[in-house]
Amino acid sequence: MTAYMIGDVCEIFDLETFRSYNRAVPDTILQYGGRFVVRGGETEVVEGDWQPGRVVVLAFEDMAALRRWYNSPEYGAVRPRRQSSAKSNIVFVEGARDAMGTGGVA
Repeated sequence: MTAYMIGDVCEIFDLETFRSYNRAVPDTILQYGGRFVVRGGETEVVEGDWQPGRVVVLAFEDMAALRRWYNSPEYGAVRPRRQSSAKSNIVFVEGARDAMGTGGVA
């Protein structure tokens, strides 16, 4: 089942370091079979009070592949650049089990 990483970069306080991270991270994602679904596009809040910054969504084959990437030495080498240059929220979530979205809360 596809698994997603959803990230919200709330604040960037060291733009050069963040840009360095931004240039380095795609190769690590591709190496572990991931792909970008969303990478910092325009957002529009239509309900609630969430004020997203830079939203990123990655897709991987399954949760195990997502975790392999996140815990990999390759991503581990660049992750500190993001962590030291920006405030972020990161979550992992499994995709829907089928086209109707069944398998979760019924």
